[in-house]
Amino acid sequence: MQLNNLRPAKGATHKEKRIGRGEASGKGGTSTKGNKGGQSRAGYKIKMAHEGGQMPIQRRLPKRGFKNINRIEYKVFNLGQIDQLIEKHGLKEFNLENLYINNLISQTDRVKILGNGVLKANIPFKVNAISEKAKGAIESAGGTVEIVK
Repeated sequence: MQLNNLRPAKGATHKEKRIGRGEASGKGGTSTKGNKGGQSRAGYKIKMAHEGGQMPIQRRLPKRGFKNINRIEYKVFNLGQIDQLIEKHGLKEFNLENLYINNLISQTDRVKILGNGVLKANIPFKVNAISEKAKGAIESAGGTVEIVK
């Protein structure tokens, strides 16, 4: 056996159906598309969610919920996490620039600090939002808090 005499097994391949090549082909006349109607015409395309006349699923299901367009999404850090991040990345200041440089947030993220955990480090914080409990814990540890808009 050589590459030049390799061929598929007998019956594995079929001739291409040649449509619209006269009556003798057996597929002439309407070219297997039937008579009249959208599907027989050129340029016919079915709509994406069409279910053959059945009520589509997006219309059968009820509307749910509400998306508030004024909601502000924050990337949240807890005090316990912050202590670990300071040790791991050697942060001298907890601000948006340092977090972005260390790939902890993206450039457009807003940062909020929450008060879960214990903070030992006394470093300055520049964030978009902070809870009262977290602010108290940071100031009692000797750090400062500045809210950036």
